[in-house]
Amino acid sequence: MAEPLRIAILGLGTVGGGVARVLLEQRERIACRAGRRIEIRRVLVREVGKSRDVDLPPGCVTTDVREIVGDPEIAVAVETMGGVDPARRYVLDLLNAGKDVVTANKALLYAHGEELFRVARERGRTIAFEASVAGGVPVIATVCQALAANQITSIEAVLNGTSNFILSEMFHQGRPYEQAVALAQQHGYAEADPTMDVDGTDAAQKLTILTQLAFGTKVPLEAFPRQGIDTLELADLIFADELGYRVKLLAVAKLDHGRLEMHVQPTLVRRGRPLAELDGVYNRIGIAGDVVGKVWLTGLGAGRMATASAVLADLIDVATGRAQLTFPRLDVWSERPPIPILPADEIERRYYLRFNVEDRPHVFADIADILGRNGISLASIIQHEAPEPDEETGDESEQPIVPLVVMTHRTREGSIRAADAELDSVSALRPPRVCMPVAD
Repeated sequence: MAEPLRIAILGLGTVGGGVARVLLEQRERIACRAGRRIEIRRVLVREVGKSRDVDLPPGCVTTDVREIVGDPEIAVAVETMGGVDPARRYVLDLLNAGKDVVTANKALLYAHGEELFRVARERGRTIAFEASVAGGVPVIATVCQALAANQITSIEAVLNGTSNFILSEMFHQGRPYEQAVALAQQHGYAEADPTMDVDGTDAAQKLTILTQLAFGTKVPLEAFPRQGIDTLELADLIFADELGYRVKLLAVAKLDHGRLEMHVQPTLVRRGRPLAELDGVYNRIGIAGDVVGKVWLTGLGAGRMATASAVLADLIDVATGRAQLTFPRLDVWSERPPIPILPADEIERRYYLRFNVEDRPHVFADIADILGRNGISLASIIQHEAPEPDEETGDESEQPIVPLVVMTHRTREGSIRAADAELDSVSALRPPRVCMPVAD
């Protein structure tokens, strides 16, 4: 067997701990797949004396990254720290020191992928990043290798397992949003601060990485609509079900007459479609190619071992030399003419609208008038009967508030936004107003 591959792990949190555990507990299996032993030589942590659930080799724990950068026996660094800083600085130092890098850090690649890939190419090094997009789902390898003969025409995906878990718990168990988030945190699917998962940022960053790979275009987050699940209520999931849909945090990138349409938003997906039937902490990605047609990938999108699986697959690819062959040929963060982005106002879809309204005459007429004047045609309406006034007090001084749900025909995002601005003038409306696109 060849000389052992000596590695360092930067960060021993959820993912880093999972990687270390498999390397230590499955030494023979990993050595067989990699063609040589993979040995942990250094592990970078914040606190050396902290209790951990991984039995690391003696003397390998350090708080000084220079012990890794300056160690000539370390050939590969596995970056599982997360965040942008100091991860960027560390990865650049490692590449300049002649080490290959395996990373699960989508935020780092979104913010500095172009710089990191350029330095890696200049130094003749490799960056492997399968774990950065979809947990244990091998989407990077699929796009870059298995579908290499295709022009990708669309990507439609659930890319955030945490949000999908929260929506599943809300709908199937009837949990309020806050309880579902707390449960995700208890299971280790959500961080103590879950903002990036629930506000759509995580899914949007992952989508931009896939867009780089599939279309050769770098798209900043501010260039396309991005909305999370943090403003949804259980009522919206129930109304969607009544209409024949499930609500998913959907990430979409597709070619539309030479322009790229992109958005990450809670979306009504018709029941029976593959994305609608995805429950729990899973990702599902539909990729359409001009040769192969539609390909679906499904797997765990969050959690310790799912992401560790993808990191270890990259590490084995580096150990065997496969990653070094494919990395220089990856068409990502390279010089290509960008595809123009379809302006958000020109995106055309159906929409779900929910209003909280005072139950009195002419309210719906006022809403319908504003929607109609903005070219928005209504396909269906749901308004449940308002409760009767309190029989004991006979108090009718306050108008009851009832939900009014509208499904539109196809219309442009710009028309929806213009109508929403006008709806501020309707005194009978009460917050919140909910707007979600519909994917039929």
